[in-house]
Amino acid sequence: MTSGSGSGAGTSPATPEQRPLADLQDYLTEVVGQPCDEALLRRAMTHRSYAYENGNLPHNERLEFLGDSVLGLVVTDTLYRRHPDLPEGQLAKLRAAVVNSRALAEVAQTIGLGDFVLLGRGEESTGGRHKASILADTTEAVIGCIYISVGLPAADTFVHHLLDPMMEQSATLGAALDWKTSLQELASTDAPVSPTYQIVEEGPDHDKVFTATAVVEEEVLGTGVGRSKKAAEQKAAEAAWTLLTERATAREDAETAANATANATAGVPGADVAAHPASD
Repeated sequence: MTSGSGSGAGTSPATPEQRPLADLQDYLTEVVGQPCDEALLRRAMTHRSYAYENGNLPHNERLEFLGDSVLGLVVTDTLYRRHPDLPEGQLAKLRAAVVNSRALAEVAQTIGLGDFVLLGRGEESTGGRHKASILADTTEAVIGCIYISVGLPAADTFVHHLLDPMMEQSATLGAALDWKTSLQELASTDAPVSPTYQIVEEGPDHDKVFTATAVVEEEVLGTGVGRSKKAAEQKAAEAAWTLLTERATAREDAETAANATANATAGVPGADVAAHPASD
């Protein structure tokens, strides 16, 4: 694919809210060692709202689709090699901890990717540059752009640049890798019980807030609030998991104390004699 000199990353006009794409090009070149195709990079940063308002230009959803697969391959390969003793289920949790919209949005914010996105007026006015879904999708589109422009090794380098710290941290999270799964496992320890989640949403469409309630056997165990249903459910599951864990710990402590008392009583000299005095 050839780069267009008249509409490339370095010559496109920027809105007051949008940084020049040439700055992003320079950053990516520094990270992966080679420049991306300028026209393709512009497409990676073109949200469908901008495309529709400007004559149905090509937008980034195809690149996002490709980048999602490249991202999954790189992360899965890395986790497989770094953790040779982990079973498939745990590897899947580790992957899910970094290959998700929240994680991708976080790393996108870290590098200021939202500053470069081409948005339609509606998305611009409702804070589209900071929306997790747009940031995550754009991150995947950039990965797809790098893969097409300069190959898998460069895409691999970029993914590691973005996600290595998160992959290292996820290995230490334990239950926090996926609170909903962890709650499901804990709740079903004694019986096949599945938690359910009740959702209440408030606010306008562009600024909704979701409140989730985790319920186990008709008992409300946790509540969480988030900007998406998934985020709210995860927080509710975390609260419920914490409560059930505290209850289990309290039961274990009580049983330990009871056993210690029983053992101490059994070991007191003369205890049996006092309980059964000899007859004259």
